[in-house]
Amino acid sequence: MAQFEVIMPKLGESIIEATITRWLKQPGDMIEEDDAIVEIATDKVDSEIPSPVEGQLIELKYNEGDVVEVGKIIAIIETEPGSSKPVSGNTANKAEQSAPAAKSVETAKAVDDTKQQQPVAESRINVEIEADMDISDRFYSPLVKNIAKTEGITIGELNKIAGTGKEGRVTKNDLLVFIEKRNDRTTPPAAANKQVQVKSEITQETTSASIPSTAKPAPQVTAHQGDEIVEMDRMRKLIADHMVMSKQVSPHVTSFIEVDVTNMVQWREKVKNEFFNREKEKITFTPIFVEAATMAIKELRGVNASVDGYNVILRKNINIGIAAALPTGNLIVPVIKNADQKSLLGLAKEVNSLAEKARKNKLDPDDIQGGTFTITNLGTFGSITGSPIINQPQVAILGLGVIKKKPVVLETEQGDVIAIRHMIILSLAYDHRVVDGALGGKFLQKMQQILESFDTNRVI
Repeated sequence: MAQFEVIMPKLGESIIEATITRWLKQPGDMIEEDDAIVEIATDKVDSEIPSPVEGQLIELKYNEGDVVEVGKIIAIIETEPGSSKPVSGNTANKAEQSAPAAKSVETAKAVDDTKQQQPVAESRINVEIEADMDISDRFYSPLVKNIAKTEGITIGELNKIAGTGKEGRVTKNDLLVFIEKRNDRTTPPAAANKQVQVKSEITQETTSASIPSTAKPAPQVTAHQGDEIVEMDRMRKLIADHMVMSKQVSPHVTSFIEVDVTNMVQWREKVKNEFFNREKEKITFTPIFVEAATMAIKELRGVNASVDGYNVILRKNINIGIAAALPTGNLIVPVIKNADQKSLLGLAKEVNSLAEKARKNKLDPDDIQGGTFTITNLGTFGSITGSPIINQPQVAILGLGVIKKKPVVLETEQGDVIAIRHMIILSLAYDHRVVDGALGGKFLQKMQQILESFDTNRVI
């Protein structure tokens, strides 16, 4: 009977550890595939870990309340005799694998042999594939990720596999069937691995060349009498590291534009009571800005991108992250997936839902992954404008200042007049490696055109 090692999965960008809050299964319990076995909590989300295999839980490696690093083994499951379920790494019993699973293990052994000859290149392949998976919009179990890395399957190939698991997830069997079909119609594995290896080496070399090492030691700081020393919590530490990394990776430039949003403000004032009575939810300005941003991105795709060495990845999906403040004072960025495919009503409901989940610390791992462009509301506490830091690996972030009434010069057929208008300053911080001032300026101009022409008779 073989043993499978359940590991602590990666639950989002920058998350390196999680706390085990409650074991849902105990040693001796029989487990079906996709059964939740443990509840965990991070500084960002609470979640359940499903079992990638079926069998009997025989050992728990940690107690409730323990903090566990990502990648650590947390439990051992004994699989059924003759089961086709694959087992983890060095605990594999090849005699108990089905034909497809055995084929996967043999391929893994071949890769291991190659790894001994080319250890650096193999490591680069795994890093490249895992990085792509981390920013994917789709959830993949640790088992699926491990098999994909072993077989050299790209995230593009994974995304095309029709999953038969819970909520359309790709299962181990789905992946093994795909591998078998792919191997029948592609070049021999050795040649394919060599091609991936060469591509990976080129990519990593260009990445290293494009990102010089500029890290400097932090200055020595002395606490004086009467000073209070407050240690950062785990989430604040992660935020701090992420912000420093972003400034080191991307040369930041920020452009600003002032926009007349009087029509938008008047429209919201007119429909908000009716909307609340009908939908039992508030209509805020945020979904309107999200909609405008998606419309601008469709015309100017360069701001919806990521940088990989000297390659620019133009994202097909438009997934808008909304920076939100937690009750602790920390920030989190839930993501609206495929925002361009949603109506204003749909955006309003999703914005409200994500905001509520964030306030209650109920965001799922999928809620904070896969963002391609971020919007942050700097005006929540009265700020006129600001220069936000890019949310890596994105290349741009839109800042919303406070909406204020101001005297503005308007051009009319009878001549210039001074009128009281609702004005806002939008700021766009962008990665100057790939977004120039012209593109940044055009994006803000497009936002201005969309918002200033808002239809006050619009029906939602």
